[in-house]
Formats: sequence, structure tokens, C-alpha cells
Amino acid sequence: MAEPLKILVAEDELVTRKLIEKFLENQGFRVRSFANGADAWSYFQSHPVNVVVSDWMMPDMDGLDLCRKVRAVSRDEYTYFILLTAMSRSHDNLHAAVDAGVDDFLPKPINPDDMWMRLRVAERIIGFASQVRALEQLIPICSYCKKVRNDSNLWQAVDSYLSQQTGRDLSHSICPECLERVFKEEVEELKREEE
Repeated sequence: MAEPLKILVAEDELVTRKLIEKFLENQGFRVRSFANGADAWSYFQSHPVNVVVSDWMMPDMDGLDLCRKVRAVSRDEYTYFILLTAMSRSHDNLHAAVDAGVDDFLPKPINPDDMWMRLRVAERIIGFASQVRALEQLIPICSYCKKVRNDSNLWQAVDSYLSQQTGRDLSHSICPECLERVFKEEVEELKREEE
């Protein structure tokens, strides 16, 4: 990625939070950290964040509630969510976390190599999500007839496509270049008549 990841850390245990902060900052990431999910959520609402690293069990708002709130927000950029846990990784716990929108897990105590690997994966996923979003913004248009392929994979005239997408009526006209190119003889004849 061109810019360093912006990482939000939510961890109620002070020593763990400070160790994570120091590790992330030493790796060149931009880090903001909070002692609970509620404060992290307040920050997330008004700041761009690429990755959330959150403890599962915290006061005020736990990691799953924070993740659910993050997933409920519609943003252009994908936010990768890593859940820290000392809890048993039971089948039910993992299903609850995945259902909440968690992307990855890190067991406590944190191993810096494991954290580094998760963040490399996060960078790739965020990059892929950005590429997909860019591709989704493209509008396929026929090079010959200029029809546009719509979401139903049907080809339609560009003016009707734009009207459907924008809800606006379109008017038709002829630009000066097309007027000259298409109606060259008629334009020349009109010029001669004016002389």
C-alpha cells in the first residue's frame, strides 16, 4: 500500500495495549488505541481506519459488538478486523465472531510474528477490495455502437442507461465536432448561402 495502514486498537489491558502500540508504530503503521470498545467506536465513526485490532472481552463494549458496529457502517474502504482473545476457541465462539464480521483471530499473549503476518494479509485484502471497487466503477461500453452493459448483463443505449442510473431526463444535441464531421456538406452549403 502507498500509505501506511491506519490501525485502531481496542484493548483494556494496559500492558498489552502499549506493547501492541509500540510494535505497530515500529512497523511504520499509524496507530490510535483505546482502553475499551466504546471509545474505539467513537473514534472510528469520524476517522478513516484500515484495520481494527480489538480484544474480545472489554468493558463498555466488547470486541464483537465493536465489530458489528464497524460492519454496519458503509465506507468506501474495507476495514479489516482482527480479534484478540484469551477465550477458548470453541466452535460456538468462533462462529459468533465470524458472524459478527471478524476477519481474523490472534490468541493472547500476542506473538509479534503472528501479528505481522496478520497485518500483511490485511494489506493484501484491503488492496484487493480497493481493486474490486475500482473495477465496479467501470461502465462497460461497446466500442462500436456505444451501448452500455447494465447490471443485468444486457446492452442498452447509453442515454437510457444514464437516465435509469441518475433518474434524470436527457436532451439530445449535436456537438460542434460531430456537426462538422457528420453534416460537413450541409454546413458548407449553409456557409455558401450566407455569403
